[in-house]
Amino acid sequence: MEVQRTGGFGMGVLAYCTVGSNDLAGAKAFYDALLAVVGLAPLFEHPSGGRVYGRDGSFSFAVLGPYDGQPATVGNGSMVAFCFDRREEVDAFHQRALALGGATEGGPDVRGPGWYFAYCRDLDGNKLCAYCLEP
Repeated sequence: MEVQRTGGFGMGVLAYCTVGSNDLAGAKAFYDALLAVVGLAPLFEHPSGGRVYGRDGSFSFAVLGPYDGQPATVGNGSMVAFCFDRREEVDAFHQRALALGGATEGGPDVRGPGWYFAYCRDLDGNKLCAYCLEP
């Protein structure tokens, strides 16, 4: 399938994702420890009281207080996924999330030919995925 380019724009790529929290101190402690597994480190504090994470100066993930000042809620069907090279890394990410107080949404398992996935929720209920694709 050929991708059509219109309006002078190139291919779009996913740039970053954010999740909301009602307990930013707890969320920052959770994500500081969990995102270290994927090589993401805190880049700066966000004006909402949250924190922005990335690698090599590039922003890729943030936990924030909602802009509208209303309570953060979990998006039904929303999920953030982290890709790994090996099953052991998927296992370590899932185990770390649970050790930090997250909840499992489906432990590490094969979910298709060569597809190894694990699901969990953070302290606010945001759904996270760790996966690797093996031939």
